[in-house]
Amino acid sequence: MISHGVTEASRAARFPADEPLTPAGRAALADRAVEPPAGALVLAGPERRTRETARLLGLDAAPLSTLRDLDAGAWRGAELGLPGPEQVGRWLTEPGYREHGGESVLDMIERARGWLDEVVSEARPHTVAVTHPAVIRAVLVVTLDAAPESFWRFDVAPGARVRLHHRTAWTLRLN
Repeated sequence: MISHGVTEASRAARFPADEPLTPAGRAALADRAVEPPAGALVLAGPERRTRETARLLGLDAAPLSTLRDLDAGAWRGAELGLPGPEQVGRWLTEPGYREHGGESVLDMIERARGWLDEVVSEARPHTVAVTHPAVIRAVLVVTLDAAPESFWRFDVAPGARVRLHHRTAWTLRLN
Protein backbone atom coordinates (compact mmCIF):
# COMPACT_ATOMS: atom_id res chain seq x y z
CA MET A 1 0.00 0.00 0.00
CA ILE A 2 1.20 3.51 -0.82
CA SER A 3 -0.15 6.71 0.69
CA HIS A 4 -0.90 9.59 -1.69
CA GLY A 5 1.39 12.60 -1.88
CA VAL A 6 1.00 15.98 -0.16
CA THR A 7 -2.11 18.03 -0.91
CA GLU A 8 -3.03 21.54 0.17
CA ALA A 9 -5.54 20.04 2.63
CA SER A 10 -2.92 17.85 4.30
CA ARG A 11 -0.44 20.72 4.38
CA ALA A 12 -2.98 23.15 5.87
CA ALA A 13 -4.64 20.68 8.30
CA ARG A 14 -7.99 20.72 6.48
CA PHE A 15 -10.46 17.93 5.92
CA PRO A 16 -9.81 16.82 2.34
CA ALA A 17 -11.98 17.38 -0.69
CA ASP A 18 -11.03 16.08 -4.13
CA GLU A 19 -7.89 18.17 -4.49
CA PRO A 20 -4.73 17.56 -6.53
CA LEU A 21 -1.24 17.17 -5.14
CA THR A 22 0.73 20.34 -4.42
CA PRO A 23 3.75 21.12 -6.62
CA ALA A 24 5.96 20.01 -3.69
CA GLY A 25 3.89 16.84 -3.37
CA ARG A 26 4.44 16.05 -7.06
CA ALA A 27 8.17 16.83 -6.80
CA ALA A 28 8.57 14.53 -3.77
CA LEU A 29 7.26 11.60 -5.82
CA ALA A 30 9.25 12.35 -8.98
CA ASP A 31 12.08 9.89 -8.32
CA ARG A 32 10.09 7.22 -6.48
CA ALA A 33 8.81 5.04 -9.33
CA VAL A 34 7.30 1.71 -8.36
CA GLU A 35 7.84 -1.45 -10.38
CA PRO A 36 4.97 -3.75 -9.45
CA PRO A 37 5.62 -7.49 -9.48
CA ALA A 38 4.56 -9.31 -12.64
CA GLY A 39 0.85 -10.00 -12.67
CA ALA A 40 0.11 -7.60 -9.81
CA LEU A 41 -3.29 -5.99 -9.53
CA VAL A 42 -2.69 -2.23 -9.33
CA LEU A 43 -5.42 -0.14 -7.74
CA ALA A 44 -5.97 3.41 -6.52
CA GLY A 45 -8.61 5.26 -4.58
CA PRO A 46 -10.97 7.14 -6.92
CA GLU A 47 -9.94 10.62 -5.79
CA ARG A 48 -7.73 12.89 -7.86
CA ARG A 49 -4.86 12.83 -5.33
CA THR A 50 -4.54 9.03 -5.35
CA ARG A 51 -4.81 8.70 -9.12
CA GLU A 52 -2.24 11.48 -9.58
CA THR A 53 0.13 9.79 -7.11
CA ALA A 54 -0.21 6.49 -8.97
CA ARG A 55 0.59 8.16 -12.31
CA LEU A 56 3.65 9.92 -10.85
CA LEU A 57 4.88 6.57 -9.52
CA GLY A 58 4.55 5.09 -13.00
CA LEU A 59 1.56 2.93 -12.10
CA ASP A 60 -1.43 2.31 -14.34
CA ALA A 61 -3.92 1.93 -11.50
CA ALA A 62 -7.58 1.02 -11.78
CA PRO A 63 -9.76 3.16 -9.49
CA LEU A 64 -11.55 1.26 -6.74
CA SER A 65 -14.20 2.99 -4.61
CA THR A 66 -13.43 0.73 -1.64
CA LEU A 67 -10.06 2.52 -1.39
CA ARG A 68 -11.70 5.96 -1.10
CA ASP A 69 -10.82 8.27 1.76
CA LEU A 70 -12.68 8.41 5.07
CA ASP A 71 -15.85 10.42 4.36
CA ALA A 72 -15.69 13.61 6.44
CA GLY A 73 -19.31 14.46 5.61
CA ALA A 74 -20.22 18.09 6.36
CA TRP A 75 -16.63 18.78 7.40
CA ARG A 76 -15.22 18.16 3.90
CA GLY A 77 -12.90 21.05 2.98
CA ALA A 78 -13.11 22.69 6.45
CA GLU A 79 -10.09 23.49 8.59
CA LEU A 80 -9.47 20.84 11.23
CA GLY A 81 -10.53 23.04 14.16
CA LEU A 82 -13.60 24.61 12.52
CA PRO A 83 -16.23 22.02 13.42
CA GLY A 84 -15.49 22.85 17.07
CA PRO A 85 -12.95 21.40 19.49
CA GLU A 86 -15.53 19.24 21.27
CA GLN A 87 -16.77 17.66 18.02
CA VAL A 88 -13.26 17.09 16.68
CA GLY A 89 -12.22 15.67 20.05
CA ARG A 90 -15.08 13.19 19.98
CA TRP A 91 -14.25 12.25 16.37
CA LEU A 92 -10.64 11.54 17.41
CA THR A 93 -11.54 9.52 20.52
CA GLU A 94 -14.87 7.80 19.75
CA PRO A 95 -14.49 5.33 16.85
CA GLY A 96 -18.27 5.23 16.32
CA TYR A 97 -18.66 9.04 16.02
CA ARG A 98 -20.46 10.14 12.86
CA GLU A 99 -22.37 13.28 13.79
CA HIS A 100 -20.58 15.03 10.92
CA GLY A 101 -22.73 13.05 8.48
CA GLY A 102 -19.87 11.00 7.09
CA GLU A 103 -18.23 7.72 8.03
CA SER A 104 -17.11 6.73 11.47
CA VAL A 105 -13.73 5.17 12.10
CA LEU A 106 -15.59 1.90 12.75
CA ASP A 107 -17.17 2.17 9.29
CA MET A 108 -13.73 2.74 7.76
CA ILE A 109 -12.27 -0.26 9.58
CA GLU A 110 -15.09 -2.53 8.38
CA ARG A 111 -14.62 -1.27 4.80
CA ALA A 112 -10.90 -2.06 5.06
CA ARG A 113 -11.65 -5.51 6.49
CA GLY A 114 -13.99 -6.22 3.57
CA TRP A 115 -11.35 -5.12 1.06
CA LEU A 116 -8.68 -7.32 2.66
CA ASP A 117 -11.12 -10.25 2.47
CA GLU A 118 -11.62 -9.51 -1.25
CA VAL A 119 -7.86 -9.44 -1.83
CA VAL A 120 -7.55 -12.88 -0.20
CA SER A 121 -10.50 -14.34 -2.13
CA GLU A 122 -9.09 -13.18 -5.48
CA ALA A 123 -5.97 -15.26 -4.74
CA ARG A 124 -3.66 -12.91 -6.66
CA PRO A 125 -0.04 -13.15 -5.61
CA HIS A 126 0.39 -9.35 -5.49
CA THR A 127 -1.77 -6.25 -5.14
CA VAL A 128 -0.50 -2.67 -5.13
CA ALA A 129 -2.89 -0.04 -3.76
CA VAL A 130 -2.37 3.73 -3.84
CA THR A 131 -4.74 5.13 -1.26
CA HIS A 132 -5.19 7.42 1.74
CA PRO A 133 -3.65 7.52 5.20
CA ALA A 134 -7.07 6.70 6.70
CA VAL A 135 -7.40 3.55 4.59
CA ILE A 136 -3.88 2.47 5.53
CA ARG A 137 -4.62 3.14 9.22
CA ALA A 138 -7.77 1.02 9.01
CA VAL A 139 -5.90 -1.79 7.26
CA LEU A 140 -3.25 -1.71 10.00
CA VAL A 141 -5.93 -1.89 12.71
CA VAL A 142 -7.37 -4.98 10.98
CA THR A 143 -3.97 -6.56 10.29
CA LEU A 144 -2.72 -6.12 13.84
CA ASP A 145 -6.12 -6.95 15.37
CA ALA A 146 -5.75 -3.66 17.23
CA ALA A 147 -8.44 -1.78 19.12
CA PRO A 148 -10.33 0.73 16.95
CA GLU A 149 -9.16 3.47 19.34
CA SER A 150 -5.63 2.94 17.97
CA PHE A 151 -6.67 4.15 14.48
CA TRP A 152 -5.31 7.69 14.96
CA ARG A 153 -2.07 6.43 16.53
CA PHE A 154 -0.65 5.36 13.16
CA ASP A 155 1.16 8.29 11.52
CA VAL A 156 1.03 7.64 7.78
CA ALA A 157 3.21 10.13 5.93
CA PRO A 158 2.62 11.23 2.32
CA GLY A 159 4.14 8.67 -0.01
CA ALA A 160 4.55 6.11 2.80
CA ARG A 161 4.74 2.48 1.75
CA VAL A 162 3.31 -0.33 3.83
CA ARG A 163 3.84 -3.95 2.93
CA LEU A 164 1.54 -6.74 4.05
CA HIS A 165 1.63 -10.49 3.52
CA HIS A 166 -1.15 -13.01 3.82
CA ARG A 167 -0.60 -16.64 4.57
CA THR A 168 -3.18 -17.81 7.08
CA ALA A 169 -3.53 -14.27 8.44
CA TRP A 170 -2.35 -10.80 7.47
CA THR A 171 1.05 -9.75 8.71
CA LEU A 172 2.88 -6.44 8.53
CA ARG A 173 6.33 -6.58 6.98
CA LEU A 174 8.85 -3.91 7.94
CA ASN A 175 11.80 -3.53 5.59
